Amino acid sequence: MQSIAELLQEHPFFEGLEPEYIALIAGCGENVAFREDEFIFREGEPAERFYIVRHGRVALQTHVPGRGPLVIETISEGDVLGWSWLFPPYLWSSDARAVGVTRAVALDGVCLRGKCDADPRLGYELMRRFARIIMDRLSATRVRLLDIYGNVPVS
Repeated sequence: MQSIAELLQEHPFFEGLEPEYIALIAGCGENVAFREDEFIFREGEPAERFYIVRHGRVALQTHVPGRGPLVIETISEGDVLGWSWLFPPYLWSSDARAVGVTRAVALDGVCLRGKCDADPRLGYELMRRFARIIMDRLSATRVRLLDIYGNVPVS
């Protein structure tokens, strides 16, 4: 069985990060599992963690009035889930639901924010890495919205 530090060391998100930072981050982590259709988080709830998905898939979704839940993106094994823990007011901006049995490393955002405040270099490294994820997710959301609403006539 691998330690949290070993799992993080092998993940592309943490590639090139100094071993002492991996150890600091691992101190904020734990293994978690979710059942099929279990909500990992819901829009508007406090965002206190982020996840490294090790197995399974997670649907990021939002509620659309008159349509119900709309899947924005599906997060898979190897992906990082959640960045709302980084930005006040630290609330989730969407729902995340396990598509099947899903296992992940959960990292405590409150713990990590404290470590980043104490070591701005660590904070910069994490922010730089999350900025890439945020850019990719926003781009994917834009494409998804064009797929849904691109053929709607403008009045």
